This record gives sequence, C-alpha cells and structure tokens, in this order.
Amino acid sequence: MKNLFDAVELKNLHLKNRLVRSATWEGIADFDGAISNDTYEIYHELAAGGVGAIITGFTSVANNDFYFGGMMRLSDNKLIPQYKKLVEIIHAENCAAISQLALGAFYDRNFVEVSENNLSTEDVREVIKMFVDAAVRAEICGFDGVQIHAAHFFFLSRFISPLVNHRADEFGGSTAARAKILLDILRGIKTSAPKLHVTIKINSSDFTSGGLNENESLEICKLLAAAGIDSIEVSGNGTSVGGIKAGVNEGYFANFAARLADEVNVPIICVGGWRSRQVMENFLNQTQVELLSLSRPLIREPDLPKKIFADKNFVSKCVSCNACYRTAAHRCIFERR
Repeated sequence: MKNLFDAVELKNLHLKNRLVRSATWEGIADFDGAISNDTYEIYHELAAGGVGAIITGFTSVANNDFYFGGMMRLSDNKLIPQYKKLVEIIHAENCAAISQLALGAFYDRNFVEVSENNLSTEDVREVIKMFVDAAVRAEICGFDGVQIHAAHFFFLSRFISPLVNHRADEFGGSTAARAKILLDILRGIKTSAPKLHVTIKINSSDFTSGGLNENESLEICKLLAAAGIDSIEVSGNGTSVGGIKAGVNEGYFANFAARLADEVNVPIICVGGWRSRQVMENFLNQTQVELLSLSRPLIREPDLPKKIFADKNFVSKCVSCNACYRTAAHRCIFERR
C-alpha cells in the first residue's frame, strides 16, 4: 500500500514523501533573473510546509528570453550565489530542490523572436547547449535535480508539437525527429551534470486540433524513458481548470498518467486538481503512479502537506478560482499576506 507520506528513493533523489510542489510562476525576479527577498520567503514557506520536493517556478536558460517579465534565470554564472542561497533555504527544511529549466522563446542578437521553424540547425543546437549549461549551474548551486519544461506551449512544447514544428531538418518531421531536441538535452545533462535527477514536464495533450495528442505524447515519453529520463511529470495545455471540488473531480490528468505509468518503467508524477488525501492515496494505490504534484492548493496553503498529515480528512481550501494569477507573485486573494 502506498501512503502519501512514504519516503521515496528515485535516481539521484531522496524524498521524505510523495508530494511535490509543481513549478508555479511567480514573476517577481529582476530583469536579469536575480532573486528577490519575496522569492526567498515564498520558498521558505513552501519548504517549511511539508512537501517532499519543490520544483522552482519557470527558470529561463537564456539571458535574452523576454517572453514575459520577472522570470528567474540560470543563464549566467553571476547568479549562482543567489540560487545557492535559495537551495540552502529549501534544504534547511529537509526538502529536495529541483530547478525547472525553461525557454519562453528564442530571440536573436537583435532581440527579435525567431519562430521554431525559422531557427537554423545551429540555433537549435545552441538551445540544447543553453539547457545543458543551465543544468551545470544548477548542479553547482546544489540543486538535487532539474526539470526540462516541455509543457504549456512554451518553446520546447511548441517545438515538439506537430501543429507548430514543420521543420525539414533532423529536428522536424516524425515524432522521433521532433523529440530529438529533448533527447539531446537529456543526454547532454546526463553527461555534464551526472549528479542531478533529471525530470521532464510534458503535455499529455495540447488539447488543440493538429497538436500533440495522447498517443504521440506517450511515444515521446517512451523515447525519453529509453534515453534514461529519471521521472516524468504529466500535465497539459489548459492547466488550472476551475471548479475543482474535493472528492468530486480531482485529478484531471490522472487517466493519461495512469496509462503512462503502465507503459514505461519510469516514476510518474501527476499534477492537476488534487485536493484531498483520500482521493490522492486511492489513485496512487490503483495505479503505478509514484508521486503527485500540487500548485494552486499550495498557493493558498503552503502548509497543506502538514495539515493533511495531521488530519486525514482535511481537504484543501483552494476553490480553483484562479484569481491568484492576477495578483503580484501569485498570492491567494483569500490569504493576503
């Protein structure tokens, strides 16, 4: 029987329980990716709240990625001391720290966005190198792992989607060719930062006509598993579904996560609408899924893991209103601090 509060051993990663804070956008870093004091406070509160691991918010691998403002970055060595401090804050609470490595868009030297189809083959290789270099910095900072962000229709998610990628080189065409960028990033990180746990966040589906569907996502995940990915977090476009009620409609990516866990020999993390311990543990024990990740419930209650450990019947107070996304640093409007 799996219990939410079992200790779990994964490749290069020890977790005190099966609960993961899924990467959540804060948008309060400085222009160059420097971390604010508010960010340190947010992560201290999360780590002290009892999760087994924290995946940081969107952390760009590029200095000139201006897809949106306020993003953290691991694109320059000068930022390493600040991220070391962040890791120390997380580790002080016996919580694992994973940096989500991401790219919003590729910009040329004139700060003009270049579409996935107009990148040269050398540009694509430059993107791969940026991810690997950022992972090396993450290892230096003391992070336990990195997450390759290939979901939510940011750069890598668009690149692997048949709706977007119409390239004619080695990085386009078939499913395997579109996935090559992910495999090359994975292999590069494994070679250059071997102490890290390497996970990936991927859409179960793009949920749009002509986009990545579940069958193709499954095929890509099998390629990643064969290449040595250490875990896979299942998500999808159209995240943050509203109207989630405990015990009623939790786990909106659960079906695909369960199917994936049956077909790959890799630990699966499932995000999406978890609100109650009973439902979460029932799902874990009915499937091969190993870990569950939370975002909005931890915005409202960073100490939710401690609450549901103390009281099995406690359920998240999150009402899935999504108003947090319209606040600075994504704070819950009911829990103003």
